[in-house]
Amino acid sequence: MRLKKLDDDIIKRLKDISGDTNVITDEGLLEPYSHDEYAEIQIRRVPEAVVRPETAIEVSEILKLASQYKIPVTPRGGATGLCGGCVPVHGGIVLSLERMNRVIEIDTTNLMAVCEAGVTLSEFYKAITNTGLFFPPHPGDEGAQIGGLVSTNAGGARAVKYGVIRNYVRGLEVVLADGRIVNMGGKLMKSSTGYSLINLLIGSEGTLGVITKVTLNLMPAASAMFTLVVPFASIGQAIKTVPHILTGGIIPMALEFVDRKALKVSEHYLNRKWPCDEGEAHLMFIIDADTKDELVELSLKISEICMKNGAIDVFVADENEKQKNVLEIRSLMYEAMREHMVDLLDICVPRASIDKFVNAVREVEEKEKVWLPTYGHAADGNVHVHLMKAYWDGGVWTEIPDAIEKAHAIRDALHEEGKRLSGLVSGEHGIGIVKKPYMESFLDSVQLELMRGIKKIFDPAGILNPGKVLPE
Repeated sequence: MRLKKLDDDIIKRLKDISGDTNVITDEGLLEPYSHDEYAEIQIRRVPEAVVRPETAIEVSEILKLASQYKIPVTPRGGATGLCGGCVPVHGGIVLSLERMNRVIEIDTTNLMAVCEAGVTLSEFYKAITNTGLFFPPHPGDEGAQIGGLVSTNAGGARAVKYGVIRNYVRGLEVVLADGRIVNMGGKLMKSSTGYSLINLLIGSEGTLGVITKVTLNLMPAASAMFTLVVPFASIGQAIKTVPHILTGGIIPMALEFVDRKALKVSEHYLNRKWPCDEGEAHLMFIIDADTKDELVELSLKISEICMKNGAIDVFVADENEKQKNVLEIRSLMYEAMREHMVDLLDICVPRASIDKFVNAVREVEEKEKVWLPTYGHAADGNVHVHLMKAYWDGGVWTEIPDAIEKAHAIRDALHEEGKRLSGLVSGEHGIGIVKKPYMESFLDSVQLELMRGIKKIFDPAGILNPGKVLPE
């Protein structure tokens, strides 16, 4: 079905719904809504209008109008994504949820929080401070909005022990493509009442409905937390240590492997210092416990296992400021390298196969004479590989000849390796525009047929975030 353009009458009706100041049509003001944090500018598209509703009723009226006239609608959260998920590829309306930013309730009895979709992760963390409760997921950028986190089933470093966003969503308020408002779930810890529509919406990237309100499960906060940094002579040696940690009965909050050279770029970018400069690769652990004594005991166990497996040393950050420093250097590695990147891969493989995948990355790197900084979540198999167009050496960037042309072959080779190892194209960043072309090679036709059928039921006119996730 053909999607239509906005006209003056529709713009006027949008202003009647959300107010003149909340419907943006000025060309100079639309550009920031044309992209997310994905590095390449080729995927940017400027919308015809941005509408900033304040209530689910307004969202409903906007979608009724869009459904009537077959106008594409692209829901937008904090735009911190890395796959073009909120890029309005067909123009139309960008539905920005930034004004729906109220934390409605912190229920300390049920250990639940209710908030609107536009609440940022940073504001949400502040809202639960001093309640004795904890929201474990930390996908990285705290400017991300709750609705966007749910729409992408965001993961992050803490997923090892506590799981991804899906594990914490208990209820959703969703506006369907035709404007109907549906409330799913609630402050419930379990349900066997019919199909799990909530789980269909989680990770659907705004293609099935617009999430306007979320009920999240919280947990009692741990009393103490340490961060450990463990250098190894090689990335393979570091990764091979991970199974020994997990089979040793230790489940850290986070267990990351990081390329030391990529860390140096982030250090330089932030003007900060990582705890140590030794080795080619480091493991980073975040552990929590009810007492400091328990943390010390856990730290000793981890240290013993790592040293037995060839670690050079073990550094413990036991103060908040030191822990924050380590996490920020790790979290901003992408930002530090973004200007000199072609793409960032997000392949997920069985965790026992990480070393095989990383070995394949190194082989491709050597064959193509490029630099492929590699790091990721060592305990859940999610590997991030940067396809770079420049080398970095002590603060100096040097262009790699034919890097952009080589990137296509490199991406294909690493996707093939991911498939060979029974992996998937995305572990946490989602599909959006960027990874959509690879869905058919990673998923069989039956799965894609079922997904298309679900899309047709939820959005028969195809107006919600068209051009995303599913191959045409």
